Amino acid sequence: MSLKSFLAIAAGKSSHWFLHNFMHGGTALPGKITLKIDPNVLETLAKNYDIVIITGTNGKTLTTALTVKVLQSKYPHLLTNPSGSNMKQGIVTAFLTHKKNKHGKNLAILETDEANVPIISKYIKPTAFVMTNLFRDQMDRYGEIYTTYEKILKGVRLHPEATIIANGDAPIFNSVKLPNPVLYYGFDNKKDHEQLAPANTDGLLCPKCQHILHYKNLVYSNLGKYYCPNCDFKRPELACKVTEILTQSPQESRFKINDTPIHLHIGGTYNIYNTLAAYTVGKYLDVDSKQIAQMLDNKDEKVFGRQETIHVGDKEITLILVKNPVGINQVLEMIKTDTSPFSLSILLNANYADGVDTSWIWDANFEDLPFERIGAVLTGGERYKDITFRMKVAGVPDNIFTQREKILDVVENIKTMPTKNVYVLATYTAVLQLRKLLASAGYISGGME
Repeated sequence: MSLKSFLAIAAGKSSHWFLHNFMHGGTALPGKITLKIDPNVLETLAKNYDIVIITGTNGKTLTTALTVKVLQSKYPHLLTNPSGSNMKQGIVTAFLTHKKNKHGKNLAILETDEANVPIISKYIKPTAFVMTNLFRDQMDRYGEIYTTYEKILKGVRLHPEATIIANGDAPIFNSVKLPNPVLYYGFDNKKDHEQLAPANTDGLLCPKCQHILHYKNLVYSNLGKYYCPNCDFKRPELACKVTEILTQSPQESRFKINDTPIHLHIGGTYNIYNTLAAYTVGKYLDVDSKQIAQMLDNKDEKVFGRQETIHVGDKEITLILVKNPVGINQVLEMIKTDTSPFSLSILLNANYADGVDTSWIWDANFEDLPFERIGAVLTGGERYKDITFRMKVAGVPDNIFTQREKILDVVENIKTMPTKNVYVLATYTAVLQLRKLLASAGYISGGME
C-alpha cells in the first residue's frame, strides 16, 4: 500500500467514525474525502475481494439486499452498500468500513449506478455483473436505453472473464455478443400465447434486422419470451426461471423458481424479478436452493424506501420509490391487488437525483386506479402542481382529493386519512425528505443512511 493510499484510507475511516458517532450517519462524505486524497484508492481497497456488481434501471437496491440475504448463510462476512449509495464515493465508503474476513473468502455485493459501472470497473476486478433491466429513466442523465447499455458495456468489456448474470426476458441484454460466460434468468410460468407489446414500449426492435419483436409470453413492458418473426433472434435459454406464480398481494408473493417454492414478504411482479436475480447469483455461488428459499422467507427484512412499512399513529404507511414509467406502472398494478380500502399519496420532486424531467408521469396509468376503493388521494412535493394536474386529468374525484406542498403538511394530512393502509409513492429526494421528517418525529430510527 502506498503512503498516499494509507493516508487516504486513514482520513476516510476517521471521518466515518466522526459522522456516525456525532452526526448520525453519512455514506458519501468519507468516500469523497478518501478519493480527494487518492483518486485511485479503490484499487487498493478492493484487493483480494470477489466482487459482484449489480446494476440496471429498476430494482438495484432491493436486488442487492435480497442477494446479500441469500448469500449470508454461506458468506456471513460479506461487504455491501446497503443504503443504496451506489456512486463511486459510496462504494469507497463501503470498503472503508468493512472488516476483512481473515479465514475465508472476502465477498462484495455492490449496487452500482449504471453510469458508474465503467468508472468502478477501472479499479476493481468483478467476478460477475448482474443486470436487472433497462428502461427509459432520467433522460437528462442517461439518455435512451441503448446509450445506457453502452455505458454498462464499457465496464463489462474491461473484464471479459467475468460472468454476466442478466435478465433473459430483456431483449437488450441479448443484443450484443460478448466473450463473457452468461447466465440468464426469466419467467417461464405460462403456456405460449402469441402477442405484441404495447405500442409505446421501448426496446422492441430486433437488434439483427430491426423488425418489431413478437412475444410468446409477455410479463410487462418489453420483458418476456420474445422472438423475431423475421430472423433467428429470440430469448436465450434460461438458467433460472420462475416456473409458477401461486399468489400475489401487496404484502407478499408466493411462487416457484426452478420448481423451488419461494415465499417473499413483499408484493409486486417486479420484485419477483429481483428475487429471481438474487436466486441466480446464489446458485452461481453454490448456495443450495432450499437454503436460498429459507433465507428469503424473512418478513422482518426492510429496505430503505423500497416498500418500507412505517407506522404513523394508527396508519400503516407503505413507502415506495418511483422514478420512471415502467416502475410506477408496476407499482400501481401491485397496489390494485389490495382488496381492502386504502389511501394514496404521490410526492413529486425534480432535483438532479430524481431527474429534472417530470414528463414521465404522463405515461403512468393513473386512470386505471380503483378510485371507488380509495379513501383519499394526496399530492405533494416540490412539483406538486404537476402531479396535481396529472391526477385531475386521471379523474380522481374532488371529494377524496387534497394537495400539499410541504412534506410536514403531507404527514399531518396522512394522519387524518380515512383508511389504515396508506401507499406513499415518492421520487428519490422526496423519500429522503419524508424519512428525515419521520425520523425526527421518532417514527423510524434514522432518516437518511
